[in-house]
Amino acid sequence: MPERISEVTAFLAEVLAPRAPLTVIVDGGDHGAAAAFAVRLAAAFPPSARAWTVDAVLGLSGPAGGRVDSALNVLEPAADRVIVYLRSGPRGARGNGEGERRAQVVIDHDDPEWPVIRHVHPRLADPERWYITESRAFFGARAAGWDKRFGDDMPAYAKAVETAEPCLGDLALDVGCGTGRALPALAAAVGPGGRVLGFDVTPAMLEAARDAGRNGCAGLVLADARRLPLPDGIAGLVFAAGLVQHLPDPEAGLVELARVTRPGGRLMIFHPSGRAALAARHGRAIRPDEPLNEQNLRPLLAAAGWKLVRYEDPDDHFLALAVRGPAADPATSAR
Repeated sequence: MPERISEVTAFLAEVLAPRAPLTVIVDGGDHGAAAAFAVRLAAAFPPSARAWTVDAVLGLSGPAGGRVDSALNVLEPAADRVIVYLRSGPRGARGNGEGERRAQVVIDHDDPEWPVIRHVHPRLADPERWYITESRAFFGARAAGWDKRFGDDMPAYAKAVETAEPCLGDLALDVGCGTGRALPALAAAVGPGGRVLGFDVTPAMLEAARDAGRNGCAGLVLADARRLPLPDGIAGLVFAAGLVQHLPDPEAGLVELARVTRPGGRLMIFHPSGRAALAARHGRAIRPDEPLNEQNLRPLLAAAGWKLVRYEDPDDHFLALAVRGPAADPATSAR
């Protein structure tokens, strides 16, 4: 397998080369990381597209007060300029998140030997070109140690399942199930007459779920959350932990979850940390444009055929419970 840095820079060069000449600004990261990444990115371009500039911008002052993302508070994107943000460094030194918001490309760079693309503006590249590959690169590298790191979240998952109130004998789906921490609680809730299916796009996550024995209470399926291999209106409950905010198009993802849910079925969007607590753990502040902000999530759900009936966001958990409307046609309403 080629080294990961070469895969990432080759893809970015392929996306950006047709736009040359342009300026690519690489910012964020630890000291020197932006410069090193810029050099690798420049080398990935074909000779015919070298009539352009790669800048590594470090330490510009701006509204963030000289923190890591401050360069992007000064330099806005433009038609002839692309901003690549390296998300890395000490948690408290990552800035206020504004720079990351303005970048057209965001790369997880905590491990410089294993960079992972986390966002590409759709004007640069369709998500189909990068989303699955990069999601598997990110979560696959973490799967084996996931339960060891987050195993104490199991009671929070069980409480969220209880709040969702699955029906005995029902079909419950865990979409983006990861290592399957919600699966035992879901199986207990639907009882022996029900069925639970866990879906994840990363093979290593499903393997970790099998290693933990969770395939004994649920079927595990390798699948993209945006294209579930299920007929319409089959599920009574969809459980989605840490999923919606990672989708390249949250509304389209919610439409797909609505498609497989029967009228009156429920959707539980969950995370074992509240939004503010999770953002603080990653060294940033929450932003008003985030999809899980209630003012954004409510209309997103409505457009996809859901009605938000409960929303909680304290420090120790996040949940949004929605009901599938009987009259809504999500495939139509999302157009």
